Amino acid sequence: MGESALMIDNVVPRNAVLKLAARIGAEIRNIKLSGDLADQTIAAIKGLILDHKVIFFRDQGHLDDAEHERFALRFGKPMLSPTLDPAKGTMSILDIDSARGGFRTDAWHIDFAYLDAYPKILVLRGAVIPPVGGDTVWSNTAAAYLDLPGPLQRLADDLWAVHSNAYDFAVFARPTEAEKEVHNEGLAKALFETEHPVVRVHPETGERTLVLGLYVKGFVDMPKYDGQKLFDLFGSHITAPENTVRWNWKQGDVAIWDNRATMHYAARDYGDKPRVTRRVAIDGEVPVSVQGQRSVVRIKIIK
Repeated sequence: MGESALMIDNVVPRNAVLKLAARIGAEIRNIKLSGDLADQTIAAIKGLILDHKVIFFRDQGHLDDAEHERFALRFGKPMLSPTLDPAKGTMSILDIDSARGGFRTDAWHIDFAYLDAYPKILVLRGAVIPPVGGDTVWSNTAAAYLDLPGPLQRLADDLWAVHSNAYDFAVFARPTEAEKEVHNEGLAKALFETEHPVVRVHPETGERTLVLGLYVKGFVDMPKYDGQKLFDLFGSHITAPENTVRWNWKQGDVAIWDNRATMHYAARDYGDKPRVTRRVAIDGEVPVSVQGQRSVVRIKIIK
C-alpha cells in the first residue's frame, strides 16, 4: 500500500470515497469543507484529486464566499482571470452566472488554457442550481491518451497546438448578441496566444495528458484542414463516454478537479432558469512536453 493510500485510510475512511466511474470521478462523503481543515486532511484531498481527477462534495451549504476562498487557498495561490472585470468576482472568486453574458461553458475546454501557466486546480461551488439540467461532464485526458493506438500516441507526443482566448465564440458557444458583446469586450482588454504541447507530462503523477479543447486555433506547422481532422480524432477519444463522469448538481455542492488532467463541459439544457456557480482557480505550472520543452507565449497583450 502506497503512502497516499495510507494517508487516505488514516484521514478519509475508504468507505467515505464513492467512485462514480471506473476511470474518473469520486464523491467524498462526511467531510465539512473549510479553511481550517487539518493539513493531513488537505493532503488526503490532494491525493484524491490526483487519483480520481475530479472529486465532489455534497451538502456544503455552510460555505460562503469568504470560507470558499479560504478553503481553496489551501491548495495554492489564487489566479485571477486576466480578461474579466474584477467587479464580476468577489475576492478571487468568479461568478459564472447564466444571466450574464460571456460565461458560456457548453464546449469541451481546459480552464484558461490560452495562458502559458494555466490553473492546476479549480474549486467550484454550486450557488443557484436549476430544477432540471445544468450538469457538468468531466473527462480524464490521461485515460484518453492511453486509449490512443501507439502510432497516434507517438504523433500526439510530437504535436504542438496554438491556444488563444480569441477563439470563435459564435461557433463553439452559439451565443446571444449580448454574450457576443461581453466576449468581445474581454478581447478588447486582453489577448493571449500560447503554444502548448498536445501531450504534457503531469508534474506530480508523471502521466501523459492531452491538452486540447475549444481554445485551440490550430496545430503548429500543419494546414488547418488536416489539423481539424486530427483535432476531431483526438477529441473523440477525450469525450468517449468511458473516459467521462457526469455530475448532477445540487445547491451547496463543491467540485474540485485537476485542470492538468481533465477537460470539462457544462450542459446548457436548463432553459431560461438561473444557474450560478462560483469558482476559485489555483495557479499552475507551465506545461512540459514529452521531450522536456516548455510551453511558449506567442502573444500577451493586457490593456
